[in-house]
Amino acid sequence: MSTRRSFLKNTVFSGLTFCSCSMLDSAIAQTARDLGGKDPGNDPLLNFTHPLQGSKRAPTIIDGKVVKTIDVHAHCFFQEAVELAGTGTLVNGAVRGGPQHYIALQNDAAVKTRLASMDAMGIDMQVLSVNTFWYRKDRELATEICRINNDNLAKLCAAHPTRFSAFGCLAMQFPDLAVKQLEAIMKTPGMVGAAIQANVAGEEFSDPKFDPIWAKAQELGAALFIHPQSTPELAKRFKGNGWMSNVIGNPLDTTIALQHLIYEGTLDKFPTLKFISAHGGGFLGSYAPRMDHSCFVSPSNCNPNIVLKKKPTEYLKQLYFDTLVFTPEALRHLANQVGTSQLMIGTDQPIPWNLDPIGHVMSTQMSNKERVALLNANAKRVLGIKTI
Repeated sequence: MSTRRSFLKNTVFSGLTFCSCSMLDSAIAQTARDLGGKDPGNDPLLNFTHPLQGSKRAPTIIDGKVVKTIDVHAHCFFQEAVELAGTGTLVNGAVRGGPQHYIALQNDAAVKTRLASMDAMGIDMQVLSVNTFWYRKDRELATEICRINNDNLAKLCAAHPTRFSAFGCLAMQFPDLAVKQLEAIMKTPGMVGAAIQANVAGEEFSDPKFDPIWAKAQELGAALFIHPQSTPELAKRFKGNGWMSNVIGNPLDTTIALQHLIYEGTLDKFPTLKFISAHGGGFLGSYAPRMDHSCFVSPSNCNPNIVLKKKPTEYLKQLYFDTLVFTPEALRHLANQVGTSQLMIGTDQPIPWNLDPIGHVMSTQMSNKERVALLNANAKRVLGIKTI
């Protein structure tokens, strides 16, 4: 049996490593002691099993043809990277399904549990992503965390090519490094792009320092999956009942990120760049037309040196969104706003936000051709998935 160390010597990501294996082993041992083996999301009380787990949802058939389904919003973590991040790093919050994030290939039972939950929901393929927890780490540590994550994602894709694809991990705080990482990711079978937070330690994506990353992603055809991490500036107002830091903070974080990309002209500079936003793009799709009036109503709050090529709302048809908006009415509204060509299934698994993502699409008023687009055709086209 090959060891982890021998595997990494042959991985496409190994050239980005900045510390030796002995250093890594020592660091992992130390941070494991620092963490005390505790992770709020690993509390056994948070284990979640899909109510239909153990059975398979009937195949999705539209116009007499079986439609294989692709979920572009599904998460995982790898213990080695989490432990390396060290004390004080919040990775896996105390949510239902928290323990089910850990699906390293060597944990056969965990992988089988994930596949069984996908079967229960009728999901044929998941595009896996790791929520970021390394944007405030130094270059060496962020490099190693990303390498561990990307190697593990690559293993899952290689072992289950018809069930898993992945968005790789980038150290976005170091754009030159992120460009090299993205190049390596896009050479790896099963990898279709990268997952990024909605900002980089408080810096907006519209900052020109990130332009080399966008240029490389556009050149390589890499998709960039935006997943929020709340809006910590509003932490005081989010206190209280209802987990407002998530239900308001997460959609707001994405909304702010997308509006900067639109208003600052980033999407004009990179017109074929593929951004996919979690949770239906936050609040943007529900209130987008207000953007079209802002600079007319208050020209003093707009930069006269930025002249957009289109109305702000028109850029929504240049972006992509998942379907995690909870009701058929909300999904139909989002489709009307951005176009069905821009939508793909998103579940947020293993967190149980939506236990019937296929039923969600099928119960939304749209044509069968549009349903097929949401269920798989858009993801296959945008992400270049051919193994399903």
